[in-house]
Amino acid sequence: MNFLFIAMIFTLLLVIGLQFFSRQKTNRELYEIRDKLSRIIEQETAEKVFMQTNQHAAQQLLIQVNRLLNYNQKVFADSVRTKENMRKMLSNMSHDLKTPLTVILGYVEKLKQDDKMSKEEQSEVVARLHEKTISVIGLMNQFFDLVKLESGDVDFPMGRLSINEICRKNVLEFYHLMQSKGLQVEVDIPEQDYFILGNKNALNQILSNLISNAIRYGRDGGIFGLTIRVEGENIAIDIWDRGKGIAEVHIDRVFERLYTLDDARNPEFQGSGLGLSITKRLTEAMKGKIQLSSKPYEKTVFTCVFKRITY
Repeated sequence: MNFLFIAMIFTLLLVIGLQFFSRQKTNRELYEIRDKLSRIIEQETAEKVFMQTNQHAAQQLLIQVNRLLNYNQKVFADSVRTKENMRKMLSNMSHDLKTPLTVILGYVEKLKQDDKMSKEEQSEVVARLHEKTISVIGLMNQFFDLVKLESGDVDFPMGRLSINEICRKNVLEFYHLMQSKGLQVEVDIPEQDYFILGNKNALNQILSNLISNAIRYGRDGGIFGLTIRVEGENIAIDIWDRGKGIAEVHIDRVFERLYTLDDARNPEFQGSGLGLSITKRLTEAMKGKIQLSSKPYEKTVFTCVFKRITY
């Protein structure tokens, strides 16, 4: 009986001892995790917390800690990128606004100071003043459109849209401009109506941006084209030209905010770098996708793909 009692006491002491050493080991591991986390935070490094342990709870804790570190590092990188993009955007906007505003000021001063100007000269100056003012308003509208899209502060009701009808309408709106630029127009819109779920204003803006882009940069190819085609369960809209195109090295970046291929020495091709970025975000907001393929002076195609609906 005494032997059994002593054995029980010894077993209890052994269990208590094992628990004590296990708790001590757990505490050491937790303190080690704490110290590593503290160093990562203080030094702002991209390290992870690695440690050998056979305790399942500690292993799970390390997994979640490293997931949190990954997330925080991504948020930090996105924040840095956003700040840099905003800085660049404000710098570019300031530059893009400064030139037309300086021209506008020059025209206003000319009208104020030159009282010997003929009515014909006054009309010409006023027309140029109006053109530059419209340009500034358009640039500001693009800027605010992009800000609203990226902040999610935009009313975006979706409804059933006829792709055929909206494409015809947009081509007709630019038809006289295309003719004045000497462009041949090739439109392939099927007789059968195709429908998507989208936002009418957004789709109009997408098409307007892409068509004006093709006229502006592709007119040296002498032709503008728009094609609607079925692509499986989707509808694809191709807007194409045979102009100078876009080199392969730039294709992946043309939809970035403020990225522009404009030749700074040629004022005819100066742009804000916001149009295609807005186009991409509007397309994605309607659950679509946009892609670009380009062979300079052969064919440059912007393709918007949307899910086709049949009801």
